[in-house]
Amino acid sequence: MKIQEEKIIFEEGYSFKSFTPSLNECFFWHSHPEIELVYIETPKGRGIRHVGKHISDFTESDLILIGPNVPHLNFDYGIKTDYNQIVVQIKDSFVNEGLVNVPEFDRIKVLLESSFLGFSFKGETKKEVGRMLKELKSDRKLGSLLDLIKILQILANSKEVEELNTEDTRAKLFSYNKVRMDTIYEYIHENYHKRLTIDEVAHLVHLSTTAFCRYFKKQTNLTFTNFINKYRINMAKAFLLQDFAVGDVCYKVGFESISYFCTLFKKLVGESPTNFKNRFLHK
Repeated sequence: MKIQEEKIIFEEGYSFKSFTPSLNECFFWHSHPEIELVYIETPKGRGIRHVGKHISDFTESDLILIGPNVPHLNFDYGIKTDYNQIVVQIKDSFVNEGLVNVPEFDRIKVLLESSFLGFSFKGETKKEVGRMLKELKSDRKLGSLLDLIKILQILANSKEVEELNTEDTRAKLFSYNKVRMDTIYEYIHENYHKRLTIDEVAHLVHLSTTAFCRYFKKQTNLTFTNFINKYRINMAKAFLLQDFAVGDVCYKVGFESISYFCTLFKKLVGESPTNFKNRFLHK
């Protein structure tokens, strides 16, 4: 019932590894002592960004830096469309040993030492680093390490960055948790299109309704109702990108009123379902 600890094995002579995992059918709520940089592209879908206590969604692509021992969900969880994911994991000794007493690396050290907050990168930074990660060849040893340092330098100098958490959320601070977030996620994912009640989910994880509401708000910074609405709107995005009609999507994701669905969609996404659909399908 605790956060899963991922055991990462590095090849001898390497301080980092780069690979392309595919775990979209698996809920992997986990942590590890290594620093992780993730780039994911999902042109016709959307994904969940859950790092520490931060929960949000992304569409098209995402670039995330996660510090050591920060619990996070695999970014391809639940994606039903084609996607490409690149994960770079860096030994925790990289900062304290590899960058020590090298003044040129000061900005990188600051970036990595504060990465326990979780960073999301946008705009040109995301595009450039995404391209570089695709070309990163871990078998080049010194050459690949230098390429990685260039990537970290770009991230360290970038202003196109968002801090995902405002407090330390490393795994040791989550050790008291007795409720499995994967149970909650799985239940919501399987039943979001139905009329859900807090009582049902609270009973599922053996909490009173009041205790569950406190727990859920503390873990996600959202009420259960707000979370469900955001989840349904995220699913609606995926259906719209598959060219379903707006009215059909409304009912597929569990709303009973098209007008309410359109109003909520515009509030959360910033544009109407029709505009969202036309903009992405046209592009």
